[in-house]
Amino acid sequence: MTVQALARGRYTVERTLGTGGMALVYLARDEELGRPVAIKVLGERFAADPEFRERFVREARMAARLSHPNIVSVYDVGEEDGQPYIVMECVEGTTLAEEVTRRKRLLAAEVVDLGLQACAALAHAHESGLVHRDVKPQNLLLREDGVLKIADFGIARAEEATRLTRIGTVLGTVQYLSPEQAAGEHVTAAADLYSLGAVLYELLSGRPPRRFESLAELDAGRDEPVAPLGELVPDVPAALEDVLMRSLARNPSYRPESAAVFAQELAAASPEPPTQPLPGASEPRDSVVAARPPAVRPRRRIPLWLAGLLAGAAVVFALAFLVGRALRDNPSPAPAADRVPPASSPAERAQNLADWIREHAP
Repeated sequence: MTVQALARGRYTVERTLGTGGMALVYLARDEELGRPVAIKVLGERFAADPEFRERFVREARMAARLSHPNIVSVYDVGEEDGQPYIVMECVEGTTLAEEVTRRKRLLAAEVVDLGLQACAALAHAHESGLVHRDVKPQNLLLREDGVLKIADFGIARAEEATRLTRIGTVLGTVQYLSPEQAAGEHVTAAADLYSLGAVLYELLSGRPPRRFESLAELDAGRDEPVAPLGELVPDVPAALEDVLMRSLARNPSYRPESAAVFAQELAAASPEPPTQPLPGASEPRDSVVAARPPAVRPRRRIPLWLAGLLAGAAVVFALAFLVGRALRDNPSPAPAADRVPPASSPAERAQNLADWIREHAP
């Protein structure tokens, strides 16, 4: 069908923004609120399939639960002529796929900032029990003001939900799939961290860590090692290379423990102070502030000469007290040979007194 208006004219469709594996996305205008929106309409052949229809509706319900500055907001859901649709926030900008095509490679500090924003979004989703399952450059939208937003939770699923994929079918884009997801195994939040690591690897090097066009190619080359990032980008900071290569580990347990931990490791490896707060920081997540360690007031250092003088004086006072008590108990004067040897400095004097007291104090 030709879409011109939805929801009895509330949404006026202006033009097509793009097509996906199962839906078309349109730019439209919300006539009630007077704002632009993006509308995703399930394709006709998929709308007739109960499984795809259920997945599409499930996307809307799950995405509507997520409210985060780095996640595309879902405003409304409905159905027109038997075709479900989702009304979403319209993000003015580009995708990271377009950015890497245009610029080839991004600077390390910029990649870290984008990674921190993606980690913040994923941390929020994972805390809600959702795994995106399709993190890729095409689903990472970069707004004109530099804010990154994750779109298309279309194949995300609640971790406790029943799996809706057909037997033998794997959802996600092959080049960014985690090994466990490609093998059809149980998928956890660690799969999203692998996919994000693959995206950041590509932003730095200009190419994804693995080049596969199909699951058959992926299965045949699953044991091929990923080229070290430093071989492709010699000037990449070693610490950043280490973080990203660990995020691409075949074994999920070797990857960062969570999106929040991934963000901390990225920030620590950045060649410049990050301009994005870490997930869980006290600052609002949509603010752009430098993520620096908390200020600590420096302790005042006592000069070494003064410290030595004070220590010597304390020892002299203590020894004088002991010597005075010894003289009261034994008032006869000490022989000259038993007197404390002379000294040229307070420290030497203290040492001589310490040696003397060990020999003469009762």
